[in-house]
Amino acid sequence: QEQVVESGGGLVQPGESLRLSCAAPGRILSDYGGRWYRGDQREFVGGLTPEGSGYIVGSVKGRFTISADNAKNTMYLQMNDLKPEDTAIYYCNVVTPSISYWGQGTHVTVSS
Repeated sequence: QEQVVESGGGLVQPGESLRLSCAAPGRILSDYGGRWYRGDQREFVGGLTPEGSGYIVGSVKGRFTISADNAKNTMYLQMNDLKPEDTAIYYCNVVTPSISYWGQGTHVTVSS
């Protein structure tokens, strides 16, 4: 079954960086864009337009950026200056006309 797969999470100290990846099947990222969410409440972090522009919303603006490598069908979430409140499971979502793809998430823990 096709799905999106997140990776890149881990345990880091405050102030450090991580880059999360979302591998998607086929060309759905370039066709429909994608989104990153985090936590049990699925807080919306930001997204990628089909044209390849990343955007970030909310409290992580200025620290997080979203980009993509269409040749690899992969979307990235670059997280800098991480804080303990960024600790969460991060999820990738791609919505097509027929399916809303969700991955299993990747754990990010920020702790000293």
